[in-house]
Amino acid sequence: MVQTSHIELETRGNADMHDLTSEVREIIHRAGLLSGLVTLFTPSSTSALTTIEFESGALDDLRRALDQIAPPDADYKHNLRWGDHNGHAHLRAALLGPSLSIPVVEGRLTLGTWQQILFIDFDERPRSRRLIVQLIGDEV
Repeated sequence: MVQTSHIELETRGNADMHDLTSEVREIIHRAGLLSGLVTLFTPSSTSALTTIEFESGALDDLRRALDQIAPPDADYKHNLRWGDHNGHAHLRAALLGPSLSIPVVEGRLTLGTWQQILFIDFDERPRSRRLIVQLIGDEV
């Protein structure tokens, strides 16, 4: 079985973070996936997917670390080319990556106890995002 779904998001930009765990669990449940792999992909060069404990302190720590690695107010050549001032967003997205794959065993995501699926929109303005969720494996 291969099944493709989507998650639609309206974001605020500027490192707007969304916990997708429950939505992905629901997609797996509706599809009846028993064993296999779920892959999420963001077709955007200014957003990313990862896992983290979705807790305000951990989220603030991640934002602060990314501000240190790729500060929004730094001088980026990308900004000179396009004039859109989101060079930092492209760097942050490239560092974290556009996709995430998680094994599914006995119909369940194999996430750790404190691990949630995190989508981050780094762009400097609100966006409508459509994430791709693809399930591969055996059905119930």
